[in-house]
Amino acid sequence: METGKISLLNGILRKKSSAHLVWILFLIPALLVYSIFMAFPLFQSIRLSFFTGKGLRPDNFVGFDNYVSLFTDPVLSVRFYNALRNTFIFFGIHMFVQNTLGLLFASFLASKFKGHSVYRTIIFMPTTLSTLVIGFIWTLILNPQWGALNKILTAVHLDSLIRPWLGDTQIALPIISLISSWQWVSLPTMMFVAALFTVSDEIVESAMIDGASNAAIFWRFKIPLILPVIGIVSVLTFVGNFTAFDIIFAMATHRGEPMYSTDLLGTFFYRTAIAGEHPVAEPNMGVGAALATVTFLLLLTGVLTWLFLSRKQRLEANR
Repeated sequence: METGKISLLNGILRKKSSAHLVWILFLIPALLVYSIFMAFPLFQSIRLSFFTGKGLRPDNFVGFDNYVSLFTDPVLSVRFYNALRNTFIFFGIHMFVQNTLGLLFASFLASKFKGHSVYRTIIFMPTTLSTLVIGFIWTLILNPQWGALNKILTAVHLDSLIRPWLGDTQIALPIISLISSWQWVSLPTMMFVAALFTVSDEIVESAMIDGASNAAIFWRFKIPLILPVIGIVSVLTFVGNFTAFDIIFAMATHRGEPMYSTDLLGTFFYRTAIAGEHPVAEPNMGVGAALATVTFLLLLTGVLTWLFLSRKQRLEANR
C-alpha cells in the first residue's frame, strides 16, 4: 500500500517537473529576444553614459561627468530642462485630451447604436496613417499664408483668431499635442470599449431597477470597474509621450521650432547624440547616453509608482 502511494507521488512529481521544463523551453526564445534587443542595448547605453570621446564608441572613461554636464552645462542644461518641461506638457495634454475623448468615444461605441461600426472605423482611421504624412498634411493646413484653417477663419469673418499656428512659441506645442492626440485617440478608445464590454449586464440592470440614471451608472459603476484599464492606458500614454519624436520632427524639425518651444526629450536626444547640439554641431554619444539613462529612470519611476499604487488598491479591495 505504502509502495503504491510512493509510486503515485513520484509520478506526480515527475509530471510537475516535466511541466516546468516545458514552460522553461517556451520561455527561452522570448528571453533570448528580450536579452538581445532590449536588455543588452539598455546595459550598453548605461555603460556608454560613463564614457566620452568621438565616434560611435567613446572610450574615455569620465565617470558621472556626462550627467554633471547634462544638469549644469550652460547650454545643455537649459536645453535639457526646457525639453523636460515640454515633454511633461506634451504628456499632460495627451492625458487630458486623448484619454478623456477616448473614454467618451468608448462610452458611445459600447452602447452598440445603429452604425456604431462606421464611427469606430472613422475614429481609427488617423492611426493607420504615417506620422510623417499626418505632420505634412497638418503643416499645410496650418500654413499662415495659404493654409486651409486661416482661409476658413477669414471666410467666417473671424480674422482676429488667425495665428501663425506653428510659428508662435506660446501655442505651437499645444497645437502639435492636439494633432498627436487626434491621431492616436483610437487606441485608448478601443481599450476602453473592450473594458466596458466586460462590465456585467446584471450590474447595469440592477442599477437601472434602483433608479440610477445612465450618467450615474457610468460614473459610479462602470468607471470603478475599468480603473485597471484606465491605469494601463495612462502608463502607455506616459511611456509613449516621453519617447515621442516623430510628430515633432515632422512638424517642427529636430530643433523643436520655433525657438525650441516644441523641443522634447526625444528631439533633444537626437541633436545631442546623433546630429550635434548647437552651438557645437558635434555629436556627443556619452551625453546622449546619459540623457537616455535619465529618461529611462523617469519612465521606470513612473511605471513602478503605478504598479505600487495599483497593487495597494487591489490589496485594499480584497480585504
